[in-house]
Amino acid sequence: MTAPAKKGTSWGDEYVIGHYQKSVILPNLLRLVNPQKNEVVLDLGCGPGFFSGEIAKRGTKVLGIDLSKTLIEQAKKNHPGINFRAADAERMEFFADHSIDKIFSVLAIQNMDSLHKVFSECARLLKPSGKLFLILNHPAFRVPKRSAWGWDDGKKMQYRRVDGYLSESKEKISMHPGDKPSEYTVSFHRPLQVYFKNLRNNGFAVTTLEEWESNKASEPGPRAKAENLARKEIPLFLLIEATKI
Repeated sequence: MTAPAKKGTSWGDEYVIGHYQKSVILPNLLRLVNPQKNEVVLDLGCGPGFFSGEIAKRGTKVLGIDLSKTLIEQAKKNHPGINFRAADAERMEFFADHSIDKIFSVLAIQNMDSLHKVFSECARLLKPSGKLFLILNHPAFRVPKRSAWGWDDGKKMQYRRVDGYLSESKEKISMHPGDKPSEYTVSFHRPLQVYFKNLRNNGFAVTTLEEWESNKASEPGPRAKAENLARKEIPLFLLIEATKI
């Protein structure tokens, strides 16, 4: 099954329309997905529907699913013209075989348990040569509870410390650090080879890989130059485009 999704409507809205989602992910997503009016596109793990709505503005027929019924209800209110369903990404029987042109998933695949089952369903739904776009926190540098920023005072350098990468892991991530500990999401860390092998085993070929950095800048200060350099050198997001073969 997919992991429990983001609980709480207000958190979901804040999550999908934050700074990075609007200024980094959205323009790149539109560039790569390049939605057309005669296409059917599925938003996998759609949350409250922000990205679904932006794709639909291009005249594309958009479908959206999320495990959270609360978020799907919010998505329906936000975008009443889009077909949203509360469903598990591992079981989407209500969609016909080979009925979808493109599937995208923004910061959601890392919250799903079985990659094999999810990718198998995506392969079933996609038309021949259909494309799957996965956007996730970069797994080489953003490992839940096993990576962090550090500062080397001797070199005056900001660096990224990674305490583990090849081992898969599953972590509960608080949605409100320091407050409401009962509200959390589950995040799965997987090295890149796990994504590539699961895609290959389900009939996909990786056709594009991009790494997107933060576009924020530090306030003036003694560490600002080093912090800004680290942001440019250590990517925040990873994009995997896979084509059904």
